[in-house]
Amino acid sequence: MNAPIELSYDRCRELLSSAEVGRVALCTDSGPLIWPVNYSVVEDAIVFRTAPYSVLGARAWNSRLAFEVDRLDLERQQGWSVVATGDGEMIEDPDELAVIRTFRDPHPWAGGAARLLYVRLRWDGLTGRQLS
Repeated sequence: MNAPIELSYDRCRELLSSAEVGRVALCTDSGPLIWPVNYSVVEDAIVFRTAPYSVLGARAWNSRLAFEVDRLDLERQQGWSVVATGDGEMIEDPDELAVIRTFRDPHPWAGGAARLLYVRLRWDGLTGRQLS
């Protein structure tokens, strides 16, 4: 059986930056909810887009969030997982949005409502584990 290995902060950040789909979690009045999102890492923060009038759009930018990304090899029973935690905030500065849209825009895969709201999670916790 594989023993989990705790990952360093630098390795967690490297793995977080290597993916583009993760899951954001927040607590609501009816309990915790989790959504898959496309994201980018911009400096020491995760940036994702959402529809302004969705549950995530209405609450993520002023709530405590958790974010997880992982990669699994089911055949070998190996993989890694990184979890970031921090406060969500809406990105409103036009200059900052222009830079993100030009260089690090997270492009949502899902159709439906326009995902015009940019949310940033500046992590104050970043941890990870690996099975190898």
